[in-house]
Amino acid sequence: MSFLDRVRACARFDPSDYRPFVVEGEVVGFVEPDFGALLAAFPSVFEWTSGRLELSSTLSTADQRTVAVEAALQQLRTRGLLGGWRDEPYPVLSSRTETALLTVERAAVPRFGLVASGVHVNGFVRSEQGLKIWVGRRSLTKPTAPGKFDQLVAGGRPAGYTVRETLIKEAAEEARISDALIRSAQAVGTITYATRQPEGLRRDVLYLYDLELPEDFVPVNTDDEIAAFELWPIEQVIETVRDTDAFKFNCALVVIDFLMRHGHLDPDDADYVAVADGLRSLPVASARLMHVP
Repeated sequence: MSFLDRVRACARFDPSDYRPFVVEGEVVGFVEPDFGALLAAFPSVFEWTSGRLELSSTLSTADQRTVAVEAALQQLRTRGLLGGWRDEPYPVLSSRTETALLTVERAAVPRFGLVASGVHVNGFVRSEQGLKIWVGRRSLTKPTAPGKFDQLVAGGRPAGYTVRETLIKEAAEEARISDALIRSAQAVGTITYATRQPEGLRRDVLYLYDLELPEDFVPVNTDDEIAAFELWPIEQVIETVRDTDAFKFNCALVVIDFLMRHGHLDPDDADYVAVADGLRSLPVASARLMHVP
C-alpha cells in the first residue's frame, strides 16, 4: 500500500456504468441502471429510459419535487431497498443559478450520484515532542465506514447551512470545540472527487481547514458519531495512512493533503509527483464527467 493507492481509491469512476439524472433539463446526478429501474416503479415522479433518469416535468417547484421524491424513497426504505436513513435533507443545487431544485435524504445522495459538500478539520498540536494530530475513530453504528479513522471534525453540509455555519455546528457536535476556537481555523482549500463506494457514487466537495490547538485541549464527542479520540504523533499518522486502509477513504486524502502542505512527504519519494498531481486531478464532481445528449 502507499499514499498513491489512497489517492487512486478516490478515482474509481467509469462513466459507462451510469445514466444521467436530469431535473429541469439539467444533469444533476448519475444513477446506476438497477437503481433507475427501481425508480421506474414511480412513474408520476420519475421517467426512466435506457439512456437517462428524469424527474417528471409535472413537478414544477422545489417543494413539489422534494415531497414526491421523499415519498418514493420512503417506500424503498420500507421495502429494505434504501438503508442508512438519516433524516438529513441535502440540497440538489442548480449549477446555473445555485438555487435548490429540491432536497433529498442524505442516504440517497450517492444512489442518485448527486454532488454533496462537507467540512474536514485537521486538528493539530505543536509540542516539544513534535507535531501531533487529533484523530477520531468513527462509531461502529455509523452507516458509512464504521470504525474507520477520521479527522477531528468532519461533516456534511445539509440544506440551509453555509460552509462556515456547517464548520461551527460540526465542531460543537463532534468535538465540543467552542465557537471562539473554531473561528481561528484556517481555510486551506478544497478536495473534489468522483468515486464508486459501497453506498453509491460519491461526488463530493470537501472544504478543508487547519486548526492549531493548545496542548491541554481534549475533544469530547456529543453526537455519538465518534467512538474515541486519540492524539497521534505525526509519524503514526504517516505510517497508518501510507501502509493501511484504516482511515475512511476521503479522510485519508485530507491527511495526505495536510502532510504535503506541511512538508511531511519526501520529494525524493518515487510517488511524490504522482501523489501531488493526483490530489489535483481527481475526477471533477460535475456533469462534465460524461457526455450527456
